[in-house]
Amino acid sequence: MGMSSLKLLKYVLFFFNLLFWFCGCCILGFGIYFLIHNNFGVLFHKLPFLTLGNVLVIVGSIIMVVAFLGCMGSIKENKCLLMSFFVLLLIILLAEVTLAILLFVYEQKLNSYVAEGLTESIHRYYVDNSTKAAWDSIQSFLHCCGVNHTSDWNRDPPASCPSEPGIKGCYMKTQEWFHSNFLYIGIIIICICMIQVLGMAFSLTLNCQIDKTSQAIGL
Repeated sequence: MGMSSLKLLKYVLFFFNLLFWFCGCCILGFGIYFLIHNNFGVLFHKLPFLTLGNVLVIVGSIIMVVAFLGCMGSIKENKCLLMSFFVLLLIILLAEVTLAILLFVYEQKLNSYVAEGLTESIHRYYVDNSTKAAWDSIQSFLHCCGVNHTSDWNRDPPASCPSEPGIKGCYMKTQEWFHSNFLYIGIIIICICMIQVLGMAFSLTLNCQIDKTSQAIGL
């Protein structure tokens, strides 16, 4: 019974992390694509590294490393790799909880900072190609114009701005989208956290099962 439980846990954790690893590959691929094509540029001049491509590359790389440890630790029944997998998942989970708390506490300051950064980036629209490409992409995709209103543009609005009267700003439209989809975003975040907790539980259970099996066969 012990050996069958060990094999079941081993392969469940392996395929769980294999799927996790493929997701990391996809995210990394999208990140590299955005870095090469530079579609979204830098909208926050004070944080030049904060681009969609950089964020996706970092997130994808972390997921791939963590999933690789989980795959190798489970299939090799290596306790050191399994504990490393557990610790990394725990660190990521704690970082996510800390980030959520900070976002909740400093929500107003963050909103002000984002609005100021976007307003500043508008002034660089005609002098920086990556900023121009970013604003054109955002305005076309969200069907919006400016930060809060069309009047945010000192000159005539660019061609990427919709021509309809009463068009909303991109920052306002993003906030409206976030508030209208808050429930779905919350469900997705909870599901991600549950998957991480399940991964941690599987790794600990497999670790304990390896000890019990080793003791049973006299190792």
